[in-house]
Amino acid sequence: MKKITKAVFPVAGMGTRFLPATKASPKEMLPVVDKPLIQYAVEEAVAAGITELVFITGRTKRAIEDHFDKAYELETELEARGKKALLDVVRNTVPAHVNCIYIRQAEALGLGHAVLCASHVIDDDEAFAVMLADDLLDNPDGVPVMKQMVEVYDYHRCSVLGTMKVAREHTRQYGIVSTEGQAAAVMRVSGIVEKPDPAEAPSTQAVVGRYILTPRIFGHIRALQPGAGGELQLTDAIGALLREESVLSYEFDGTRYDCGSKIGYLMASVELALRHPEVGEAFAEYLAQRR
Repeated sequence: MKKITKAVFPVAGMGTRFLPATKASPKEMLPVVDKPLIQYAVEEAVAAGITELVFITGRTKRAIEDHFDKAYELETELEARGKKALLDVVRNTVPAHVNCIYIRQAEALGLGHAVLCASHVIDDDEAFAVMLADDLLDNPDGVPVMKQMVEVYDYHRCSVLGTMKVAREHTRQYGIVSTEGQAAAVMRVSGIVEKPDPAEAPSTQAVVGRYILTPRIFGHIRALQPGAGGELQLTDAIGALLREESVLSYEFDGTRYDCGSKIGYLMASVELALRHPEVGEAFAEYLAQRR
């Protein structure tokens, strides 16, 4: 297998939990302090050595393409006004050595289908990352989460699922894995089930929005029968994949904010605002005054 250089970002979802804010603007463009959600995921990917960003987009997602495109008029205006710091921010939205690829998903047919849309830009001998921007994974004092996972892949050379422990009563919100052997950060997956009832969940180890997958996953997605709503579930394809090759769970080092939910988005906004070099101190003082 080649070195991992490609990450797939499924960004075609409608973001209904944030209506009306997402009626005309992609949920991935919701700002956390001063950067949109999608940029946090892109920066995590770039920190992991990824140089090809594959966005699976929909009809209302043009703002994502514009965000990572060159903004000639804005750059010219900032340069004319001598605002070099802001000019650098705009120019470094995506590094020059990183390439963006946009693929239109005509119908929202599930995460599995979104990943399948990238199959023609993934070589037969290269594993790739899948990153869901809704999940903001924060590790400010350590190694970015996708870089951690790439290191696990480089050692074991098989698919890796980013996981975390959740309360048993919350298992119905996640894909849950069962694993072999004693508890460790890296474990071999023996089974995976989508959103099980707490009483039936095989563990409390939940898959969140970070994956490294081998290209054999595409064949298993193609073989899926559509489930509820006609969707192709990535979890089902992973379940089939692990029956023919090793799949690992990796309990990452970091904090996950579910920015697909209002409370998770607000929590991320507060935590990152408190660390922001421009507003952190003033924001902390404001919060202290409200207690």
